[in-house]
Amino acid sequence: MSDDESVESLPPGGFIDRRTAIVSLAAVLAAAGCEGNSTQGAPRSAATSRPGTTVPGPPATSSSTTHGAQTHTAQTPTAQPPGPSSEPAIARSAGPDIVNGLRNRQEVALTFHGAGERSLTEQILRDCANYDARITVFAVGKWLHAMPSLGPQILAAGHELGNHTWSHQQMPSLSAQAARDEIRRGADALRNATGSVGWWFRPSGTPHSTATIRAAAIGTGYQRCVSYDVDPQDYRDPGAAKVVSRTLAQVQPGSIVSLHLGHVGTVEALPQILAGLAAKKLLPVTLSWLLRD
Repeated sequence: MSDDESVESLPPGGFIDRRTAIVSLAAVLAAAGCEGNSTQGAPRSAATSRPGTTVPGPPATSSSTTHGAQTHTAQTPTAQPPGPSSEPAIARSAGPDIVNGLRNRQEVALTFHGAGERSLTEQILRDCANYDARITVFAVGKWLHAMPSLGPQILAAGHELGNHTWSHQQMPSLSAQAARDEIRRGADALRNATGSVGWWFRPSGTPHSTATIRAAAIGTGYQRCVSYDVDPQDYRDPGAAKVVSRTLAQVQPGSIVSLHLGHVGTVEALPQILAGLAAKKLLPVTLSWLLRD
């Protein structure tokens, strides 16, 4: 599932004002002695059709840098990585696959294709807790339907969920109707488990969407498809050492990493990946935080 990926920038607009507002809010919370009370991040409300807004974790030390024609804020790692925040503007905008975030933030998104044994997923969650890491799980609908309590468990730990179709078909070969059904049923499984369809969709069976897939995603409420720029091909079970070395060799600020639950080698590799990211001063955050405005 590895192909050469083109680097995509986030759309301009709104970065400075919204960042200033977040820093101001964090200062008020700090003065009230409320900052950093939870190491897990706030779970999303199950009463809405889309994820609600949660208060981000403590702000990072920042400096102003230039990315193209737009000035952004470069981030250094925080002691507690933030959980899901408000919906990024890019999630509401039409465009090509999202391949990576900004390169001037010391953050990466570890994204996991959600399937496999529950025990392996729970070990991933324990390792993330040990390293104060946040991840995004693109859940296969059938998997989540079979274990509906796993969705709230993932969210309660400060992570987030996305849609990875209902049954993990080879989506480029599907008809338009079949593609819509796969995405819709995957969204239904997310809603049934958590009360939300999430903000993100990743097609199965391909690193890239097609026009048919994109149209089906938009018709289901997902404006963008999510790809990645780091693929250690852990689904081929090359062994933990190769998963670690491939990931750390490819990763850079703003990377979206493709990993897979349900594979023992990936579970064994994760602590070393997290330690390697820490050595590179790269903070593992949710996709929503990586792509924030």
